Formats: sequence, C-alpha cells, structure tokens
Amino acid sequence: MEYIDLVIIFGYFVTVMFVGLYYAQNKDEAVEDYFLAGRNLGWIAIGVSLFATNISSEHFIGLAGMGSTRGFAVGLFEWLAIFALMLLGWVFSPIFIKSKVFTTPEFFGKRFNRGTQMYLSGISIFSYILTKVTVSLFAGGLLLHAILGWDMYTSAVIMLVLTGIYTIIGGYRSVVYTSVVQAVFLILGALVLTGFGLSEVGGFSGMEKELSADYFSLFKPLSDPNFPWIGIVFGAPILAVWYWCTDQYIVQRILSAKDVNAARRGTLLAGFLKILPMFILVLPGLIAAVLYPGITGDEAYPKLLAGNLLPTGIKGLVVAGVLAALMSSLAACFISTSTLFTMDFYRHFQPTASEKKLMLIARLATTAMVVIGILCIPVVKILSSQIYISLQGIQAYISPPIAAVFLLGTFWKRINEKGAIWALGIGGITGISRLTMEWFDNTWFFNSIGMQWFYQINFLHFAILLFGLSIMVMTLVSILTTTQYPGKIKDYIVSSTNLSILGSEETPSFSLRQNNRLNIILSGTLLFVLIGIWKIFF
Repeated sequence: MEYIDLVIIFGYFVTVMFVGLYYAQNKDEAVEDYFLAGRNLGWIAIGVSLFATNISSEHFIGLAGMGSTRGFAVGLFEWLAIFALMLLGWVFSPIFIKSKVFTTPEFFGKRFNRGTQMYLSGISIFSYILTKVTVSLFAGGLLLHAILGWDMYTSAVIMLVLTGIYTIIGGYRSVVYTSVVQAVFLILGALVLTGFGLSEVGGFSGMEKELSADYFSLFKPLSDPNFPWIGIVFGAPILAVWYWCTDQYIVQRILSAKDVNAARRGTLLAGFLKILPMFILVLPGLIAAVLYPGITGDEAYPKLLAGNLLPTGIKGLVVAGVLAALMSSLAACFISTSTLFTMDFYRHFQPTASEKKLMLIARLATTAMVVIGILCIPVVKILSSQIYISLQGIQAYISPPIAAVFLLGTFWKRINEKGAIWALGIGGITGISRLTMEWFDNTWFFNSIGMQWFYQINFLHFAILLFGLSIMVMTLVSILTTTQYPGKIKDYIVSSTNLSILGSEETPSFSLRQNNRLNIILSGTLLFVLIGIWKIFF
C-alpha cells in the first residue's frame, strides 16, 4: 500500500462518516423516524441500499473463493435472488406496507399470534450474530490482514466502532444513505479489479484456455458435494424467499418506503444490480485460479488485492470498496437488531413506554450489538475457510420453516396460529439439530445409518426436506384445529384487494396505472437482460 492508497481509504472513511452524521442531524426524536426513516424512502435509496446491505465482505471472500475452485455455479445464488426480489416487490410489498408494522416478526404476530412473533424475532437476532456479525468480521479481517497487515482484533474493532457511531446517532436514515455512498465504492472498486484481472489473463478466451470446462458450467451433477442441480433449482429458492421476503435485515427497507411504487421499483433496481456479482465477485475467483494455480479456499480475493495486479491508487479504491461492503452490512445488522429488540420484545413488556424511552432502548440495543461484535472476535477465528458455503449452510438449517410459514400463511387463509407454531417448533428443532451436529461433529455418538444420512446430506437437499416437513406439519395441524376469524387476517393475506394498492391514497389513479405500466416494463427488461446474459456467456 502506497501513500496515495491510504489517502483514498481515509477519504472513504471521512465521506461515510460525514454522510452518516449529516443525516443524523435535525431529525425528530420519533421511533418511526429512527427505525424506518419516517416511512419516506424513495425507490433509488431503497434499491441501492438493498444491494449494498446484501453484499458484504463475505461475498467478496466467499464468492471469489468458491469461484476459484468450483467456477461460476456459485453465482446462481445471486441470480436466483432476482426472482425473490421481484416476488417481494410485486406480491409482498403491498401487504407489508399496508400492515404498518415495524418488523417482519410483528407481521407474523398479526397474521398468527405473539408466539410466532417472538420466535421469529429471537431466531433473527441469533442468526444475525451468527451469520452477519461474525462472518462479516472474519471475511473483512482476512482482507485487511492481507492488504494492511492488521490483525483480526484491530480490523474488527475499527469497523465496529466506526459503523456503530453513525448507526447509534442517526438511526435508519443514516444507515440507508451511507449505504448508497458505500454502494458506489463497492461497485466501482469491484469493477476495477475485475477489469485489471481480465486484462492480465487475456479475457474470457484466456481463462477458457487455462481452466477446465467445469468452471464455466452453471449446473453441477446430482452428486456434486456443494451445488447439486436439484439443490440449486429447488433448495436455493427456499433460502432466497426467507432472506429477501421475510428477513428484517432486508425487508426493513420495504417497510420504510413512502409508497408501494417506491418499494416495487426499488426491488427492481436491486434486481438489476444483482446481475453484477457473477462478474465482479465470482469472476475474480476464476482470474485468481489462472494467476495463482493451486489457490484454495478463501485466499483468492485477498491474493488478488495483495499481489501486483493493481497499480498504486487503484488498490486503495478497491480496498475502500471492500470496507464499504463490510460497513454497510454491519450497519444494517445493528439497526435491524435494535428494531427487533425494541419493538418486538421491550415494547411488548413495556407497552406504555414513551417515545423517548423507546429511543433510549434502541440506542442501547445498537451499542450492545457493537459490544457483542467485539466479544465475538475470538469465535470469528475458528470459522470455516469455505466461508460462503458455511453461510449458506447455516441459512439452510434455519430458514425453511420460516419460509414455509410465511408462504402458506400469506397465500392460504386456512393456515392458523397452531399450525404455524408447530411448524416453526418442529422445523426449528430439526434444523438446529443438524447445525449442532455439523459444528461439533458428533458422528461418533450418532453412529446409526439414519443419523449418518441426516448429518451428511447436502445442505440444499436438507433445506428441501425441511421445507416439505414444515409444510406437512403446518397443514395437518391447521386442518385438525379451528380456523382463525377471517376478519382478523384479511389484511395479511395475498388477495386482489391487497395487491391493488399501487401507491399512496393521494396519488391519482392515472399515475398509479402509469407507475404500474413502467414497473411491468422494467420487470420484463430485467428478465430479458438476465436471459440474454445467460445465453451469451453460458
């Protein structure tokens, strides 16, 4: 790293802190403003922040790492997200916005009961600590150690403290608008590295000469240990529905939209941006495989940055992009956890708490997440070197019951609170059992054929089976018990009435039709571009 590189990195920090603190000024001390930016976000802020929040340091490390060993197949997770985003925008955003909830667990609570709300909120906070804070710090630590020589503790503390400052002070508005700035650094830095890498290896034709055809195949055989085609086609969408349509970490942007049109168009913008990771995050892994034969695990992206591929000045820009990815995701994690704890737990036990008291609890919860992140640093060091697969595996064990309850619960009014609770309970225990066995490798104890199969089945195949089990339990229990009162749940069910809400009540009907027509055109264009890229490159 040369002096000019360090100046660029410092400039990035200054820019982000300025934007974060600027949007923290002169704002009303209201819960809705702190958690949801006053429910007034436009579509550009929603779309760009969705992308920046989703792409964290583990994507740089994990996608490039898997690309260097398995090729483009891992990028299908990113492209399948586009369909989940369209589902969120077209089907679920009208219902979420109409419900006027602060959190997705609160939506579950209104559709079913408090038990489902508390379960989902608790499991969400647990998963954020497990999959977002620790994994992001681990991936960011690897990169910063390779580039700047910082140890894991130094890099983690700096990132946590800087991100925590503007999140605690400014709340959700600061988080969203800093993520827009961070997305610019993220995309620009990743594009620059990919461009220099392609030039070094002689473009796609150069890679095709050096790498086997398996690297360029999107669908792997059924026996593939990581990406069997059945798992990708049927299992990965389950994870995508949970992440993009039910996770507070993502859906909080939809709840903050000024109207349904802003939410819908924002998801489409995010869909266009989700085309990029295949080329700016997975492709660098293939480039690293050509430049550094024999590279393994998650070494690909750090090796590209630490080597001589990038000239002075450009390296600083790329590093700033990685830092932007890490900080945007950490900030989203902090504010989402604060919202869940304050609105789903504290407000439930203290229903008469004033706005001022809720704001205090919100900031204390955010501070607690910063402290928890620092305490998790020793755990970070023991994470798997296949970081992206580890992350997807954890999500495969947690998400299927939640996705099943959400999908069936919003499309079928016969599903009741007892069916939802039983599905979440049995499905959750089954998933946590698999995760526990994987962590502690208890095969010496569970030595029966059935338990060995349970432990060793591919994580995507496991997600499919767990999703099916959850649906079966939920349907059976719901049919055998009394139904909920229809008037209570009508606003939380997918229906023509709910889907017809295209904007605010003040918007003229002709504007609604124009917005809807443009969104249809954008949706068709997005699918056309995706299919076109697929045919050209694969």
